[in-house]
Amino acid sequence: MKPRISVLTLGVRDLERSLRFYRDGLGMPTKGIIGQEFDHGAVAFFDLAGGLKLALWAQADIAHDTGLPIEALSPTAFTIGHNVARREEVDQCMQAAAQVGADIIKPAQDTFYGGYAGYFRDPDGHLWEIAWNPDLIPSED
Repeated sequence: MKPRISVLTLGVRDLERSLRFYRDGLGMPTKGIIGQEFDHGAVAFFDLAGGLKLALWAQADIAHDTGLPIEALSPTAFTIGHNVARREEVDQCMQAAAQVGADIIKPAQDTFYGGYAGYFRDPDGHLWEIAWNPDLIPSED
């Protein structure tokens, strides 16, 4: 197995609501919901930097596809990190997320490693960390 991730899929309760949050609220590019002609196939893909894709797929459809039951989400089991190039971008991202309904878990503040970061949850409880780390500046692609 090569050391890469191609698609990160988030299970969501309401695909339309989550599409609006990520597309309209956070400004992530997407063609919208595709695959609606297939039973359990409706999904939204977002193009991210470096060729990575973020997918939103209904939890019920993931349960159907895998045969596993839907279980409660533990927000501390998995986080999604979004590193930014400048400290002030952390506040901008956190404010944008809050304006579209994100639950601010930890307001942006100085970190133990000399950076600046905060946490929010999306409408389905997925935990995002928005961080500026002076030792880990992302490319601008």
